[in-house]
Amino acid sequence: MTGYVHSFETFGTVDGPGVRFVVFLQGCPMRCLYCHNPDTWSGGGTPYTARAVLEKMTRNLAFYKTGGLTVSGGEPLLQIDFLIELFTLAKKKGIHTCLDTSGATFDGGNKELLHKFDNLLKVCDLVMLDIKHINERQHIKLTGHSGKNILDFAYYLNMKNVPMRVRHVIIPDYTYKTEYLRSLGKFLKNLSNIEKIEILPFHKLGEHKYESLGYDYKLAETPALDDEDAKNAYEIIKSAM
Repeated sequence: MTGYVHSFETFGTVDGPGVRFVVFLQGCPMRCLYCHNPDTWSGGGTPYTARAVLEKMTRNLAFYKTGGLTVSGGEPLLQIDFLIELFTLAKKKGIHTCLDTSGATFDGGNKELLHKFDNLLKVCDLVMLDIKHINERQHIKLTGHSGKNILDFAYYLNMKNVPMRVRHVIIPDYTYKTEYLRSLGKFLKNLSNIEKIEILPFHKLGEHKYESLGYDYKLAETPALDDEDAKNAYEIIKSAM
């Protein structure tokens, strides 16, 4: 099985527990206005077999004893067959596996696809789910994509009792509003599989990539969020849970 890789991070410390080998896959169906990796959106990437990716990690396996393997993107679920093979090989070696995803491709009504999701979750130790926006209309405005299947995926992970960390980017004038944060908290209140809620302050570190790719950076006038506002957003979410 061949996957298309954007890049690797050999000593990741923010994409799951412990020190991790992080694989960023190419391709994404969403166009989040705040995305800091727009270079992962389109096709391309470097082809790797699942075994070749795992071999890159296992050269330094001793460094990952407290962590494991994380696959991110882009949107890694676009390459779900590759993911299944990669995570299956990793589990045979006793490696902790983590999926960083928006869940954008989930479709509970597609039996063939659902079977693949079930096979993936059997070899996935942790899902880091990026919930972009709790409000459907605002989600489409922010990402160009519906958020309904993402919330459905959260419920499905809960039903399957798959450990989950929720990630939510706080953006002034978009997600940093009390009504939206409280709605998110009320939604998360229904889930018993949440290990952690990670609030990520909006930043502009990827703005230069838009310029180099010839893309319009629509949040150029939006200020970055400070740590105090991020803490406040977290407290609002927690107060509704």
